[in-house]
Amino acid sequence: MKKHNFSAGPCILPQEVLQKASEAVLNFNNEDLSLIEMSHRSAAFVEVIEKARSLALELLGLENKGYKALFLQGGASMQFLMVTYNLLNKKAAYLNTGTWSDKAIKEAKMFGEVVEVATSKDKNFSYIPKGFTVPADVDYFHTTSNNTIYGTQIKDFPDFKGINVCDMSSDIFSRQLDFSKFDLIYAGAQKNMGPAGTTLVIIKEDILGKVEREIPSMLNYQVHLDKDSMFNTPSVFAVYTSMLTLEWLKDLGGIPFIEKVNNKKAALLYSEIDRNPLFKGFADKEDRSNMNVTFNLVDNTLKETFDSLWQEAGINGLNGHRSVGGYRASMYNALPLHSVQVLVDVMQELERKK
Repeated sequence: MKKHNFSAGPCILPQEVLQKASEAVLNFNNEDLSLIEMSHRSAAFVEVIEKARSLALELLGLENKGYKALFLQGGASMQFLMVTYNLLNKKAAYLNTGTWSDKAIKEAKMFGEVVEVATSKDKNFSYIPKGFTVPADVDYFHTTSNNTIYGTQIKDFPDFKGINVCDMSSDIFSRQLDFSKFDLIYAGAQKNMGPAGTTLVIIKEDILGKVEREIPSMLNYQVHLDKDSMFNTPSVFAVYTSMLTLEWLKDLGGIPFIEKVNNKKAALLYSEIDRNPLFKGFADKEDRSNMNVTFNLVDNTLKETFDSLWQEAGINGLNGHRSVGGYRASMYNALPLHSVQVLVDVMQELERKK
């Protein structure tokens, strides 16, 4: 029996996606070639990457609205750099809600002035700052929608009239938002979409070409747009598996459907954390993430017992990040509700044993 996979990334993938992807490694589309050995310029793969790009825009409701989708490499970490190279002319604003926005700010400071409009570092990023003002004269405003390590999630985005950039690596395609409010969205595939190796970038074309610096070709969004994500050899397997995952999501009913499932999973686990006296949540309740649930034992002498129980139940990837400690249950789109129930059952078993 496959384990209940709560890993924070690389993420759990739908079983049918894994099956199709594994078949493609041996023989893709009856071409008598493996997907990972055939030319990325072949008609068969070009069709794959075009479909993946189209599905991404369709699911986000951004078709025919001036956006293009790219599949690039280097993870979200490369996007910390590419965003600044392409968009930061003089000054940018960042909301600092955790490790990844902290890293993005570090990269941005190499290119211009950075205004940190607010931070939750004072309480180890356990909440989302509110009530701040974004300067009107910045080149763009950057947010991180979901904080994988700390288990917080932005529920209401600031109404900034300029260029909005968002790192949605760990919650893209998981909930309904007005995605047209964002001018650039990026997301590493390995958190909710596919295997590690490719990064989805959704970009509104009219925001480009405004910086004064010369941009190296590999870091230039316009170059990648002009080449339809094929400026260099794409990560063919990661792109194909992401396409399969997007097809799977569309067939289920898209983001409106999966959001309901994700809400049920989150409600089930958070209810147990709040009810069970042996556990306490890490993030402020109003800012809790539906993707990454962070929690701790009230009494750490129970750690050995609890760890044995969840491991015996076939649960994988529950240990928290070293920055927070405790536990982290990552409940990405493909994680079934049943797996969450197994975890809840284990938490209740610990309560009975105490």
